Amino acid sequence: QQMFNSSSISHFLLLALADRRQLQLLHFCLLLAISLPALLGNGLIISAVACGHHLHTPMFFFLLNLALTDLGSICTTVPKAMHNSLSNTTTISYTGCAAQLFFFLFFLGSELSLLTVMCYDRYVSICKPLHYGTLLGSRACAHMAAAAWASAFLNALMHTANTFSLPLCHGNALGQFFCEIPQILKLSCSHSNLRELGLIVGSLCLGLGCFVFIVFSYVQVFRAVLRIPSEQGRHKAFSTCLPHLAVVSLFITTAAIAHLKPSSLSSPSLDLALSVLYSVVAPALNPLIYSLRNQELKAQVWRLMTPCFQKH
Repeated sequence: QQMFNSSSISHFLLLALADRRQLQLLHFCLLLAISLPALLGNGLIISAVACGHHLHTPMFFFLLNLALTDLGSICTTVPKAMHNSLSNTTTISYTGCAAQLFFFLFFLGSELSLLTVMCYDRYVSICKPLHYGTLLGSRACAHMAAAAWASAFLNALMHTANTFSLPLCHGNALGQFFCEIPQILKLSCSHSNLRELGLIVGSLCLGLGCFVFIVFSYVQVFRAVLRIPSEQGRHKAFSTCLPHLAVVSLFITTAAIAHLKPSSLSSPSLDLALSVLYSVVAPALNPLIYSLRNQELKAQVWRLMTPCFQKH
């Protein structure tokens, strides 16, 4: 077997979304149709929260951060896939692959951390409303957001550095339309890398911890909501929780199925569909889920867009 290292591999070959030219162009159009509304929706959320002073609350501050991670997720994987479909190529440079893997892990980790922090925000607002201002002051919110971004950065940096330090001896073809760890590990000469295994177990434990915290918090939230005497009060409480719960469910379910499914169920087409779901579709749907349920956000977005319509 021939052994490659970081200096001998100049590029990787990504999985083609389709073999026929017509299907490649169709996939380009589909990705464009998904990514443009996602960019617009997340951009509107960021602008609405930044410009609307009445939206400068912890819930909308974390929502702005979530919109930034969704923008980052879309911009990390989709442009390269669209370029490859349009250019009828599958190549990505070695450094481009490393950068794509780092940013993908960074935004993925940030999203999970921010969803957990947003869950804590909903828990405090409904279960401990009298302590809301103390527990979620502006400084506390800034610290929590910074911790979410910093932990995701360190996790992505360690995974990327370790993955690209492995010697490769199984070619340079990746079975995915973007660079991800499992596909690069398949090219490694060693079938068992203890450092990477340790990092993956650590990340899984962290992810499981976030999941358990989210489930526990929402059990407490729903118990508190059901004790609210008025129907209007219960409806208002549910309307602030359900969008977040929907986003959490969509993100965790698709990511978990993609990475934890048995190898016997694995196939290139299924892996591709699942990866598109959690890396492209989920970030694209988040703005829609939040804007449909939140009247304040919808009103502010409409306020921002009204001058544009009046000019025409």
